[in-house]
Amino acid sequence: MTHERNTPLFEAALRAAARGWHVFPLRPGGKRPALHGESACPRTGTCAVGHVKWEQRATTDPDRIRAAWSAGPFNVGLATGPSGLVVVDLDVPKTNSSTDAPDGAANFLALCERAGQPVPRTRTIRTASGGAHLYFSAPAAARLHNTAGTLAPLVDTRAWGGYVVAAGSIVNGHRYEVDGPALINPLPGWLRQILIPAHPTPPTAIPVPAEVPLRAHRYAETALHREREAVRAAGEGRRNATLLASVRAVGRFVAWGDLPRHVVETAFQEEGEAVGLPAVECRATITSALNWSLRTCRPRPEAA
Repeated sequence: MTHERNTPLFEAALRAAARGWHVFPLRPGGKRPALHGESACPRTGTCAVGHVKWEQRATTDPDRIRAAWSAGPFNVGLATGPSGLVVVDLDVPKTNSSTDAPDGAANFLALCERAGQPVPRTRTIRTASGGAHLYFSAPAAARLHNTAGTLAPLVDTRAWGGYVVAAGSIVNGHRYEVDGPALINPLPGWLRQILIPAHPTPPTAIPVPAEVPLRAHRYAETALHREREAVRAAGEGRRNATLLASVRAVGRFVAWGDLPRHVVETAFQEEGEAVGLPAVECRATITSALNWSLRTCRPRPEAA
């Protein structure tokens, strides 16, 4: 039985696609992709020659959108990278946190004041939790990726490798809605400078033979993949502890310069949120684990 196509969610998907934004279905009433993951991939159809992730499956094709949203009342995911967007996510503290804790909007305002810049005006979406998404057009000269807390606490960004819940979607009974003008402005240059990651350099105190870096990088990539799978497979009640242990296991490669910190942060943030951990909880766990690794990591020749 097919779902009625002419619904607000279907129309929201079409409106986003008409702006050149690549969309894909999210679970009804939720934020997670409604597409199968790599571990459950049937290796047929679109995935016949290998698993195709949600970022590659996101589309602006009206026919594909009609086919997808005819199957159910899916929320609308917007793949920021292919859409040429950088979205600044101003989050709110968890419900069990201190009521005195500043939210993402307050922290972003403080960041702008320290930089001597006005709060940038651009398309703003009010989220279901009471936060906000600020949409900017991505700079053509730089391929930006997701960040978690790089700009300020409770201030994340979504670009390549990330997505946001689009306007019109409903989570916990609350709709994502446009707040103010729909005009999208370019990402301000001063924010771009913060978000462009510096090139990682190996710690100078650790002597590394010339033949090591490529082999070490491959080993680090394998370890990252293995630990991401561990988080993905963690059962209910063990997810945060598994995330902490997995980030610590990979943290030594950040300390040695084999993996950039932002790559590890982004990878585990995605896995943590994908298994249902709150974004704020993921950030706190990942930051704690990486800081611990950087403090306690032994030099490469002595490491087990």
